Amino acid sequence: WDNADFSRGVGTTFYQEFTTLNTAKPPFVRDVEAKVRRYLRSSYSAAWTLKITWEKAPAYAARTDTQRTSTYQAVLTTDGFRSYVLMLYQEGGMRWDYTRLPATNVLIGYT
Repeated sequence: WDNADFSRGVGTTFYQEFTTLNTAKPPFVRDVEAKVRRYLRSSYSAAWTLKITWEKAPAYAARTDTQRTSTYQAVLTTDGFRSYVLMLYQEGGMRWDYTRLPATNVLIGYT
């Protein structure tokens, strides 16, 4: 997500924090827990979750293309001992034209 460019006034970033230790869990957190359990085949109960959404984000450098935007999310969650990140992309994946980016060796994900 460090190659998104909001300098032209296109796109928005939102975040929402869910502290769920000793509280009722909203449907979004229950869905995150279910995904972690399914993907890792282990028990998991979230104590804290953060959802970050980049909506209609243009690729860097936005001066070259503000029409091909992408919407994606990172969901960080922890039970206090283990932490996970879910990377969620709009239908069809990233819509940036990677051939117009300064570097064309593009990867989706994190390290």
